[in-house]
Amino acid sequence: RPKVLVTHKGIPESGINLLRERCDVVLTENIPPTRDEILRLSKGCDGILWANHETLNGEALDAAGPQLKVISTMSAGVDYVKVDELKSRGIPMGYTPNVLSDAVADMAIGLMIAAARRYHEGRLKIETSQWKDGPQWLLGNDIKGSTVGIVGFGGIGSLIAKRLTGFDVGKFLYTGRNPKPAAEKIGAQFVSFDQLLLESDYIFISVPLTNGTYRMFNEAAFNKMKPTSILINVARGDIVDQQALVNALKSGRIFAAGLDVMTPEPLPPTDPLMQLPNVIIVPHQGSATLKTRSAMSTLAAKNILAILNGEKMPAAYY
Repeated sequence: RPKVLVTHKGIPESGINLLRERCDVVLTENIPPTRDEILRLSKGCDGILWANHETLNGEALDAAGPQLKVISTMSAGVDYVKVDELKSRGIPMGYTPNVLSDAVADMAIGLMIAAARRYHEGRLKIETSQWKDGPQWLLGNDIKGSTVGIVGFGGIGSLIAKRLTGFDVGKFLYTGRNPKPAAEKIGAQFVSFDQLLLESDYIFISVPLTNGTYRMFNEAAFNKMKPTSILINVARGDIVDQQALVNALKSGRIFAAGLDVMTPEPLPPTDPLMQLPNVIIVPHQGSATLKTRSAMSTLAAKNILAILNGEKMPAAYY
């Protein structure tokens, strides 16, 4: 029987049980596992279900050994994977796109509303006995009639727009490499990044982290945004220059932000972002629903089993 390592024993059992029908499954012992533990246990494995965001590189492949036949991540983003290294060794790699898109889109809408209506700031007022009330107190921003900009109109970006069609948004803008047919169906306009920054009341980041998107939201970008604008990031923390974001939030250059991702993760409680009233921060929970994580676990296992059975992966990265 093939031997498969699951690099985090806390993943939903749906994937582990599926692997056990065909393979001998090795689980890490610690939660979270250490890198040394993962590398040690991977030796001699035929497959690895890479279930965390530890760097997957040549060192990890060397530790596993030349018999390694397949790896699947349990994520849609693979910025922590040295993909060229896997390709050069002829190791197929799977991932888990699409099954998490709805949950992440839901999170994006939640962050949008929470940031626009100043949920965190309101909670702080209660905690510090500063509940003042009054007709001009803690006023937020409307969604109805607003201009929504989406950076990356892929699976998640399109689902964000789909959800917002029920909010009577005034206009959708989006930017990316190419126009998208799905965007045309809702009347979204394909524009330059600069135009999106200048015109949007809400900006959603739902683009992969690449060399081209690394810190694309920097001081220059924030200076082009409206002072009433709100930034929502459900992609990767390094797409945003975090110090520039802190400065923009503190100075009133932008109104607020909602973040599911940041740099580093975990974020230290002393980080400057944590001291700001106009930012909503959650600890990378975008795909954290029972059904979604179970679906991710199952799909990752199916990717591995497909290769071990000489079949085509259901979700191959390349």
